[in-house]
Amino acid sequence: MFKLNKDLELPPQLKWKFSHEPELLGWTIRARNYNTFVANCMFLFLSVALIGLSYVVYLVPAPGEGVMARFVISFCFYMIFSFVILSVTHQRMKFAYRVSRSGVEYCIWKEFPKWALIFLKWLAAITAIFFIFMATIDPSYLLGALIGPGGVGLTYLSMAYSKSYREMHTQYHHYAFKWKEFTQLAIATNREVVDLKYSITMEGDDFVTNWSLNIFCKRKQKEKVAELIRPFLSPGVPFIKAKVNVPLSTD
Repeated sequence: MFKLNKDLELPPQLKWKFSHEPELLGWTIRARNYNTFVANCMFLFLSVALIGLSYVVYLVPAPGEGVMARFVISFCFYMIFSFVILSVTHQRMKFAYRVSRSGVEYCIWKEFPKWALIFLKWLAAITAIFFIFMATIDPSYLLGALIGPGGVGLTYLSMAYSKSYREMHTQYHHYAFKWKEFTQLAIATNREVVDLKYSITMEGDDFVTNWSLNIFCKRKQKEKVAELIRPFLSPGVPFIKAKVNVPLSTD
């Protein structure tokens, strides 16, 4: 009936609950499902602190180090830890949404970033070649080769072979809601989000959970999504426009 462009494949670990029904609307998107203002402020603060630490690394040379070697080492130090900070504060989750006559369901997942390993491997190789070449001019660069590319290589190995690290960056979740469970529909004025408040008794609980389902939309599509959803809601469910706070988690 109405299908937006899809650019992400649903992983085999996740299945749709209402797959037996025709899809009325479906799309995938990468989104930051947390308070972006806080994350941006955290990244800015840590980046400033990292610049200070990098300058300290530059000011404390090892015996025999030249100015250029000190600069390259401090630069590698900054790049490595900037990458680590960015991967923590600006992670994007992958979302897939499916609307059918029974309700709304969505899958959210995060897979281990293989591209990060490729980036670190190439960074270690390129910096190692640079230091070895410079060592033919000034032997002090051999120490830089151990600190710079060596540090990148250790970071690569810890990411590639640490089971706990890989598990921390791998998640698969599926959620499904029936139309009667929603109590409010809102178009967010501060983000590309359609917010659906729901009230349900979850499996295994003896109490009612009231929470929000944030539907992340692509640019200029939240009004279309809200208008399609609206007729399926129970009579009398409020439909508003308001500022929406994205929760950290629904788990």
